[in-house]
Amino acid sequence: MEALQVRHRKEQRDLQSRITQKKKQASKKTRKGVNDECNKLEDELKEKHASEVAAVSGEAPKHDDGVPSEQLEDLALKTDGDEKAHTTNGTDDIEDSRAMHLASDEAIVPSQLRKPNRQKARLAKRAADVEAQVRQAAEEAKNMPDMKQQERTRMLDSMKERGLHEKEIRADGHCLYSAVADQLEQLQIPLGSAPDEKSVLKYKAVRGAAANYIEQHGDDFVPFLEEPLPDYLHKIRDTGEWGGQLELMALAKSYGTDINVLQDFGRVEKIESGRGGEGRVMWLGYYKHGFGLGEHYNSLRKAA
Repeated sequence: MEALQVRHRKEQRDLQSRITQKKKQASKKTRKGVNDECNKLEDELKEKHASEVAAVSGEAPKHDDGVPSEQLEDLALKTDGDEKAHTTNGTDDIEDSRAMHLASDEAIVPSQLRKPNRQKARLAKRAADVEAQVRQAAEEAKNMPDMKQQERTRMLDSMKERGLHEKEIRADGHCLYSAVADQLEQLQIPLGSAPDEKSVLKYKAVRGAAANYIEQHGDDFVPFLEEPLPDYLHKIRDTGEWGGQLELMALAKSYGTDINVLQDFGRVEKIESGRGGEGRVMWLGYYKHGFGLGEHYNSLRKAA
């Protein structure tokens, strides 16, 4: 029995050393798995020792764990003494391993024990919601009238009634100015922006004419602006900012020609130059739904 106890104590010390080493090397992600493995090793050794003690001493009365009460008490006292003898710098190896165990990462936690990733779950739910909304919008769109096609059909009918045909203008933010440039060519009116008009983009020359007129007659336009006049002029001259009602007014005055803007349902908006009697009229087609960028102007020429 004494030899058996000596061997048991040695095996317990060896196991504690192994356990300490495992827990020191554990990461946060491996913590749970290492802890479970260490508990299992301890239980297996304890059960083995209990069986061996029972075999040597005969069928002695068993403790709850299957170890004879006297042997269990003796082993506990001696093991405790051995553990105290193996402390370093006054710190118990077991307590040290537990502290490191709590500060380490978990790496090999079984997938069924991992906590669900809430962020991934939220992202997945959001993606599913967006997909559902897209499907719903597509279904609703099937039952909606094709605004683009309907507007196009009505515009073509209105052009035909007035003896006009359409010159399509590129939808690039400069469409109003490009359409006016095309109309000026049809009316044989110079763009009048540079000594050599061929060296300047046509739409850019028209932008310059609109900006110059607004700058020279600022009092007529400033009340309608939502930004300082210099900033507004910069947008007209140097950017792809869309043109609208104010620019049409400036161009009609600058080039001395009335401008008729044909719109959906055959409505015609007239911008007068103030030089009545000259008989020069530009025709533009205005679309609200017909092009990718939204609002758009085309040039309308007289049918041959």
